Amino acid sequence: MHKKTVTVLIPCHNEEQGIAKVLDRIPSHLLRRAGFETEVLVVDNNSSDRTSSVAKSREAQVVFEPVKGKGNAVRKAFSCLGTEPGYVVMLDGDNTYDAGEMLRLLEPLMAGFCDVVVGSRLNGKITKHALKTQNRLVNTAYTSLVRGFYGTPITDVLSGYFAWRKDVVLALREHLCADDFRIEMEMITKLAKLHYSMYSVPISYSRREGETKIVPVKDGLKILSTFSRNLFWSPSYKEVAILQEREHKEPLFI
Repeated sequence: MHKKTVTVLIPCHNEEQGIAKVLDRIPSHLLRRAGFETEVLVVDNNSSDRTSSVAKSREAQVVFEPVKGKGNAVRKAFSCLGTEPGYVVMLDGDNTYDAGEMLRLLEPLMAGFCDVVVGSRLNGKITKHALKTQNRLVNTAYTSLVRGFYGTPITDVLSGYFAWRKDVVLALREHLCADDFRIEMEMITKLAKLHYSMYSVPISYSRREGETKIVPVKDGLKILSTFSRNLFWSPSYKEVAILQEREHKEPLFI
């Protein structure tokens, strides 16, 4: 059977307490049974702890991104992808997301149901104290705004658990500029503008290992600004034409 490749991307900054658990939970045996070859790439975002050495001890490939910020780490991860066909999964290194559930995110892509899958905490199973009430409320509000203004059925726009066909990531990465926690909002809103189909699947969400890096009010306002700014963003007409050809759609006007 022809093997498909899934590349697992894990952006990390000072995640020595969680990264081993994340890597150990990757369901390599289930992925092999599903016909996948798995490669794992950890992006060390200028950590001051043992994140890199712990990841290497689990035989993950590690690359270094010196400029701090989740967006910088994600864009570094995307820049490392080759052009051969395959799938890409991304999750955080703090053990909040269950790496063992990634096949659930890949299945709709394998079936051709959609182009992008986002793991939904809000429609999933959240362990006690894993997501603060104010964070849940803000996420719900942002999700409603994105669904209303961008027309995408995503149910958790601030999730860090994604799966894509690799060609989608290669098309998206040229448009990303966020250097911090705005990156999830930027990805979802620009994917919507690029007319890729996105859906959510329910996932588990647990209390993080180690300290959070999010500054709620400051980062929340930046995320809202990205939502607003991208309402006026459009891909080039050439890119729209390529998407039309791929999907055999009637011309789109933007």
